[in-house]
Amino acid sequence: MALIGVFDSGVGGLSILDEALRQLPQHHYIYLADSANAPYGEKTSEWIADRSLNLCRYLASKGCDAIVIACNTATAEAIKQIREAIAIPIIGVEPGIKPAAMQSQNNIVGVLATEATLKSDKFIALLNTLPNDCQFIKQAGAGLVQLIESGQADSVDTLELLAKHLEPIQDAGADTLVLGCTHYPFLRKSIRKLLGESITLIDTSDAVVRQLKRQIDLLKTESGNKEFGSVLFLSSKNEASLLSMAQDLMSADLTSHAVEARILGEVR
Repeated sequence: MALIGVFDSGVGGLSILDEALRQLPQHHYIYLADSANAPYGEKTSEWIADRSLNLCRYLASKGCDAIVIACNTATAEAIKQIREAIAIPIIGVEPGIKPAAMQSQNNIVGVLATEATLKSDKFIALLNTLPNDCQFIKQAGAGLVQLIESGQADSVDTLELLAKHLEPIQDAGADTLVLGCTHYPFLRKSIRKLLGESITLIDTSDAVVRQLKRQIDLLKTESGNKEFGSVLFLSSKNEASLLSMAQDLMSADLTSHAVEARILGEVR
């Protein structure tokens, strides 16, 4: 069984961990939430790159066989440096604008992401590879991550802020919406309430975990005889809060796994 590190600025990456536990429950996981510094989307590119590299080095030092950077902002700003510095498989996430462009019927696609992701060179380069006949309505979801991090994913305040952010996308007539931050899948219910059932939501969790599986299979790690591996939750802010939010937000049955939560010490 492999030991897999999953890193995010906060609880957003739980959407990736949830899918990983569904597809690959037999492996062991370390979920690292840098909640003391969330959200990353409003920090400088340099800070994001340095912090992300240091935290991935920490996970590698704990024996991880592979690391998922379950944060669109960290992937956009730091994955190149991380892959150059750490000699294990590094899987990133990025907004699913390519599958969105392929699925859209009217060629109008909304992209809800952080400011840092939308302005990143990696996102702009990805956008430039797509056909010009598809119109992308880019919208920064300022404030949404903070609300989700504080346990208010289903609150009235979140619904009102989400409605403001989705208004330009709705007004443009988009038939497809890219959830360009791993926090945003936890807003699915609210998005459906605001936009209805007809709009297609693009979340890349499944594709990310399938890529993780391919990388793990290549490593040929020893197969264990347990159906469910362990999950260690590490938080730079409050480990009890992280565990509580994981239990609330994730659909996976964590009671099937050996679960532990710890505070993350200083990482340089």
